[in-house]
Amino acid sequence: QVQLGESGGGLVQAGGSLRLSCGISGPIAINLVMGWFRQTPGKEREFVAALQWNDDNRKYSDAVKGRFTISRDVAKVYLQMTNMKPEDTAIYYCAADYCSGSGCPRTARHEYRYWGQGTQVTVSS
Repeated sequence: QVQLGESGGGLVQAGGSLRLSCGISGPIAINLVMGWFRQTPGKEREFVAALQWNDDNRKYSDAVKGRFTISRDVAKVYLQMTNMKPEDTAIYYCAADYCSGSGCPRTARHEYRYWGQGTQVTVSS
């Protein structure tokens, strides 16, 4: 039911900034959670950031904490990336699911059922 589409990826110099966007089509329920993950060739898809829709509770990986910010408006989620590093180079994926109880939003890949197609982010030295 939920469809996602990322945009905003591109090439940026180290120390620069990019903002990714994820459009949401489908039910936006009170317990919706949104996540950003990233993946490089030969590596597992790793957690970056997540947001709980109803109360704006947010979580970040240690690698991006203090540099990246996840936010939303009425039907989109964003990832504002600042002070970017070459190790941030990856395909970035938007993800969604519904989450109830303690521990929301979740940080594991298997906790998210709906995924976008990915957008490439490349950071040069």
